Amino acid sequence: MKKGYTLTQAQNEAARCLLCHDAPCSRDCPASTDPATFIRKMNLKNIKGAIRTIKKNNILGGVCGAVCPTEMLCEKACSATGIDRPINIGKLQRFLVEHSWETGFNPLDRKKKNNVRVAVIGSGPAGLSCAATLAREGFSVTVFEARPEAGGMLRYAIPEYRLNKEFLARELRDIIALGIEIKLNSPIKDNGVESLLKQGYSAVFIATGIWQGKKLNIPGADLGNITTAIEFLTSLRSGKISKISALIKNKNVAVMGGGAVAMDCATTCKSMGAKKAYVIYRRTEKEMPANPAEVQMARDNFVIIKPQTTVLKFLGKSGKVTGLKGVELDWIKPNNFLSSNLKEVPCTEFNLLIDFFIFATGLKPDEKSRDICSLIKYDKKGLALTKKDGVSTTDKRIFAGGDIVRGEALVVEAVRDGKAAAEQIMKLSGRKK
Repeated sequence: MKKGYTLTQAQNEAARCLLCHDAPCSRDCPASTDPATFIRKMNLKNIKGAIRTIKKNNILGGVCGAVCPTEMLCEKACSATGIDRPINIGKLQRFLVEHSWETGFNPLDRKKKNNVRVAVIGSGPAGLSCAATLAREGFSVTVFEARPEAGGMLRYAIPEYRLNKEFLARELRDIIALGIEIKLNSPIKDNGVESLLKQGYSAVFIATGIWQGKKLNIPGADLGNITTAIEFLTSLRSGKISKISALIKNKNVAVMGGGAVAMDCATTCKSMGAKKAYVIYRRTEKEMPANPAEVQMARDNFVIIKPQTTVLKFLGKSGKVTGLKGVELDWIKPNNFLSSNLKEVPCTEFNLLIDFFIFATGLKPDEKSRDICSLIKYDKKGLALTKKDGVSTTDKRIFAGGDIVRGEALVVEAVRDGKAAAEQIMKLSGRKK
């Protein structure tokens, strides 16, 4: 991870804040972290108060400061943009959380236990947010995590250069200190939610996320050394670095996709010694979902971006990919950004020699993800269906949030869902804050 702000740098940046009365930055934070308040407190030299604001509103404030696309959220709304440039809210937020660790100041406390038991399935941002919010109100919370370590996508899918293990571990320690029990290597079996309710849990929050990568139906996609972004990233974060490195070092790699994950994969490949790393994306570079900073980081690492192109077929030898045939694309009609509106540009076919290919084209729920609970409804994609509040299901005791409801979403959106689910669980138990 890049080094964060020093105290002096943070104070200088906070001093640029216009102290807006209507605070558009706070309005545009999905997790309601309230940057206007913590920046105002920083300017008043109330560092502890600023830290308290973040931790009270966003249990993963440090992580969000490090990985959220703040330039597309709170910073995009910042009024200082009209004068100079937006306040670097993400860096300020990260600084304050790191400062709390350095000074040993943890403002989080919890009320007396109320003996209401709640089960949370999944220890990603949605699950942790829900668990922490409930634990602070005195609930007895048990988090069930299928993998060896807690954190969900934060732990297993975000590259080390963006979020390292120690940073996440420190954030997790603050959460666990609230008295939350996290059971690792504890996958929920078929009808497991029903079993938890029978065991005496008053409510269950399903925050399993979605972990299955999508491969496009392209001829040759079943060749060896063609994988998905989630498989690639989780392999690296699970300690299989030497195995992956052998497939990438001094080799040519291509990634299909235009989002943050595609940039993560391509940048990671270059950092691991790839000879060439290409990003293949169907639309223009301006239409990429990845934010400009992520695209620039890829370019700084000499990633070759090929916008308005697609793969027609993969070429292989001895069962492994050796190349691809692609073509340039253009829009049939302007301002109609649907796949059906794309056309191949005649006489623009090209070939690339590649040794490894990554589909960064989205995620979907595992086929068995719905088997853990038969009491709620799912859509055709396998995502859990919720009511207007975004977290309540057809069973009043069962709630769901994060990617298993939204599909692929931001960390701050998952944090929001966890908080919302906790609020509904408190209402259910008659212990609303």
